[in-house]
Amino acid sequence: MTEHLMLLTGASRGLGLAMARQWVQTPGRLLIALARHPDAGLADWAQQHGSRCLSWVLDLADAPAAARVLSDWLAAQPTDVFASATLLNNAGVLSPLGPIGASRAAELSNALRVGLEAPMLLTAAFLRGTGDWSARRAGTVKVLNVSSGLGRRAMAGSAAYCAAKAGMDHYTRAVALEEAQHPHPARIVSLAPGVIDTDMQVQLRAGDPAVFPDRLRFVQLKDAGLLDSTEAAATKVLAWLDRADFGAQPVADVREG
Repeated sequence: MTEHLMLLTGASRGLGLAMARQWVQTPGRLLIALARHPDAGLADWAQQHGSRCLSWVLDLADAPAAARVLSDWLAAQPTDVFASATLLNNAGVLSPLGPIGASRAAELSNALRVGLEAPMLLTAAFLRGTGDWSARRAGTVKVLNVSSGLGRRAMAGSAAYCAAKAGMDHYTRAVALEEAQHPHPARIVSLAPGVIDTDMQVQLRAGDPAVFPDRLRFVQLKDAGLLDSTEAAATKVLAWLDRADFGAQPVADVREG
């Protein structure tokens, strides 16, 4: 029981890819990278550092199917093979910017499926599948949900994304209360990672001011050099995951220490 397991969604680019690459740099780790288009170099990178990486090609917009894949895989694992197990729900979708009345139903639905339904179903499958694992008795089963400040402060023009992240925060609070009733609880946190220089920021800066009034704020953040690189943000998120008090505060922000 020496290998450490992480299941990571959205692992093919941006913050997810940076976290994947950093996490497998420590030997003895198994990363399951979930993405529609896996990064071809992750497996070799992990092997170079004494770890392993398996890529699952999954579309989280079909959350029940993704959860079934996870459930089946967990059920096939010995209960005492992993020293720790972590689910890191990182994937999210920012639908086209603008008022909800002008949004397409399919775009709103996709943002909520990927950003909220999938994390909930994967969390349920993960907690169920690890319920009798040795890692659960050791207190080393964790769920980390990558949230956003926009789940705590509404923004016009991005209702679906704000709703998904607010829902993520609140379901995390509820699951933390549920797990506290168990003799060997999993620990769960919904963590805002700060403002990061990703494709999502490019999308925000390119928004039409007529339908996205906050556009200038994101332009100013970029111009002032206030965006974290994906590598810096990944380091902060993974450091939070390793905190001894992980889970004591179920909804948190890396900028609040």
